[in-house]
Amino acid sequence: MVRNGAQRRGVKAAKPIYVLDEQIGFILRQVSQRHAVIFARDIGINLTPTQWAALSKLWQVGPCSQNQLGRLTSMDVATIKGVIDRLTARGLTETSPDPDDGRRLLVSLTRSGQQLAEKAAPNALAISKETLAPLDAKERDTLIALLNKLR
Repeated sequence: MVRNGAQRRGVKAAKPIYVLDEQIGFILRQVSQRHAVIFARDIGINLTPTQWAALSKLWQVGPCSQNQLGRLTSMDVATIKGVIDRLTARGLTETSPDPDDGRRLLVSLTRSGQQLAEKAAPNALAISKETLAPLDAKERDTLIALLNKLR
């Protein structure tokens, strides 16, 4: 197949300056998409990755402000608000006044939210394991260490 004038004249085309398949952003997006498919298939409950992040972080750290939870889960203000609104509507989180600052609300897991987090945790661990399955143990450790440097 003839692609450009140089190839028509028998001149070998130079390698393009930008090859999409070699770019970190493109590779990370593909890996992220693969992980999202595994997550949706295996989480075992009706949760999005951002909802799981909020639930698991609340399970880990306990009650905190919505703003703090957003920072802990790397979600902007609008995203974390929507996530908490949906989790609260499902009875998985609730808000209460902060005893140290009456102007602020704390978000916490309900009993149902804690039970769901406990139930989903083994699935979430299996999802991470499957995402990393093509790598051996040393490669997994190296990948995680390198990705943490890029945060």
